Amino acid sequence: MEMQTPLNYTALLSRDSLTSLSWDVISVTESKRIKYNMGLQQPKKDCTSNNNQDGRIRKTTADELSVVKQRGSLYPPENAPTMLQSRDRSENNIMFLVKDHQKKGAETNSIRFHKRRRRFVIKKSPILIAMNSSTLNLPTLKSEDRNNDKWKSLYQIQKQRKRIMRETCSKYKSNNRRIITPYHVSRIFVEDKYRILYCEVPKAGCSNWKRVLMVLNGLASSTKDIQHNTVHYGNYLKRLDGFDRKGIYHRLNTYTKMLFIREPFEKLVSAFRDKFEHPNNYYHPVFGKAIISRYRVNATKEALRTGSGVKFKEFIQYLLDVHRPVGMDIHWDHVNRLCSPCLIDYDFVGKFESMEEDANFFLHLIGAPQNLTFPKFKDRHSNEERTTTKITQQYFAQLSPSQRQRSYDFYYMDYLMFNYSKPFEDLY
Repeated sequence: MEMQTPLNYTALLSRDSLTSLSWDVISVTESKRIKYNMGLQQPKKDCTSNNNQDGRIRKTTADELSVVKQRGSLYPPENAPTMLQSRDRSENNIMFLVKDHQKKGAETNSIRFHKRRRRFVIKKSPILIAMNSSTLNLPTLKSEDRNNDKWKSLYQIQKQRKRIMRETCSKYKSNNRRIITPYHVSRIFVEDKYRILYCEVPKAGCSNWKRVLMVLNGLASSTKDIQHNTVHYGNYLKRLDGFDRKGIYHRLNTYTKMLFIREPFEKLVSAFRDKFEHPNNYYHPVFGKAIISRYRVNATKEALRTGSGVKFKEFIQYLLDVHRPVGMDIHWDHVNRLCSPCLIDYDFVGKFESMEEDANFFLHLIGAPQNLTFPKFKDRHSNEERTTTKITQQYFAQLSPSQRQRSYDFYYMDYLMFNYSKPFEDLY
């Protein structure tokens, strides 16, 4: 539930200063916040796992998208994403490898290592961004919309959300450097026709937003025609980190950048239900087995073998463990880490709780076709009720007050930055 009043920073003065929003997770113990380092999640992971959720990966997704226009390539040569170029630097880095005393065949191995090293340099090269606010910032209302009370109200809501996000970043961020690496933009999808950059946040409508982007790009005529596997495994949408520095810089400065977020606890429960309460050939063996092995006393051999049946309390133990047995995942990571809102100035911030209204307002602002609206359907576990506030509270009722508090502390920056109220009255 979104708070209607501006943030009250006075209540936060007793807390110690928070720093390093981009790469550190913030935790609270008593009245002090303790920072600890996190390993990076795999940057190329989609908002579903790389394995098909029901274990039936299809050989091709082309057949699923009957309305996809037949093209020689989805990426025309003049628009094809290119690798970041750093030839001179790569050659300099490899010079030390070639030595006179190398044995026969070492030169070939050196070339191979050179290529691997070059890819590493390409991936890690920073992009210096002096300013990345879009030229248009938030698209302005058309003259005929300025007398429309609904559009004016939604426009003011956007201005407030952006203001709170900027104030939070300004107050808690440790530095003002604008250094953006390809990793920071690896979750951003590009739609060139309408000049949109969309940062995907799993469990906040990302599947349907990708459908919308595909329709805007001319890949389909209707969102209803695009199957789930086509959205996530078809590779029809370009990512921003696939462009060279010039392409990234140009799009960050001129495209409309948007993201949609969701109440953190509700998003977490939605992810748990999806990944651990249904058959899953990725999350059960990779995460489930490690969680059960670490946190379940007297676990059965079957549970240890399959990783199925993870309980919500065990999942929370894993989430809050500084030395967790398996790394983080994008489905329950912080929006602050996924989309770097303190580095990238997003022009539009939508919320899952007001998805239909916010999404259609965004489509109106960018001049999308009038017959294109945000889809309402739920294409996975469609017979199951969506995760609501009531369902979320039922799951968190299984936890101790201390666990609820630590969970809130874990997502504290997301609650603060996106102006969500505390989900339980006993939280501080």
